[in-house]
Amino acid sequence: MRDLAQDLLLAHQLADVADWISRDRYQSLDLVIETKPDLTPVTDADKAVERKIREVLAAQRPDDLIVGEEFGTPSLDGKNYYWVIDPIDGTKNFLRGIPTWATLIGLCNPEGEVVVGVVSAPALYRRWFAALGHGAYVSENSGEPIQLKVSKVRELKDASLSYSDLVGWGQRREAILLLQERIWRTRGLGDFWSHMLVAEGAVDISVEPTLALWDMAALDIIVREAGGTFTNLDGTPGSHGGNAVASNGLLHHDFLAALNS
Repeated sequence: MRDLAQDLLLAHQLADVADWISRDRYQSLDLVIETKPDLTPVTDADKAVERKIREVLAAQRPDDLIVGEEFGTPSLDGKNYYWVIDPIDGTKNFLRGIPTWATLIGLCNPEGEVVVGVVSAPALYRRWFAALGHGAYVSENSGEPIQLKVSKVRELKDASLSYSDLVGWGQRREAILLLQERIWRTRGLGDFWSHMLVAEGAVDISVEPTLALWDMAALDIIVREAGGTFTNLDGTPGSHGGNAVASNGLLHHDFLAALNS
């Protein structure tokens, strides 16, 4: 049995290291920016953060595997725990000087369930975290943790929705546009921020049409431990489905039904 409290403590230590590196490179005049084969940007900060996290994990958890955005994914054999790292979620914001970016650190058990998650956004002075069965919390400006609870909104007409943008929706594009006419309030906040606002109870539903495992793992456990629901667009639970809907749970069925109608 894993000691999840110790794993969460280690995840915080990894986030501390990541914050130190990313803050130092944020808005730096000599920031190095490259374009990856998928045409998304990557900075020297992304690479430095993931490289350092891998170094620490190799020393502290040598038997665990590591899935990272920048340096590859091992073969997952169903026997080992594995860490899932997005060194800087919101790289486009990071390189443009927009403070909505974060390091995402998740730990999955061999079956693929996320059991620990930390989302650290130093430019927003916030860190969200959770471990399975221990609740979800946010710390603002390194202050005392505050436990998170999702909202209790029950109807779409009263709900607040946050999404990324209108790219990548495919055959669901018309449905997401029509939903904005039915929902009380919509905002294109995007990335980790949308989902953490669901965990805080400030937003009721968040959705993104195209994501990778490292974009979702840490978010998944935090939303669930705050009392919410995290699935893909087809309703399959977890963070391995290629896209994500997070909600307070009460709205989940109705939202998915409308989105997939």
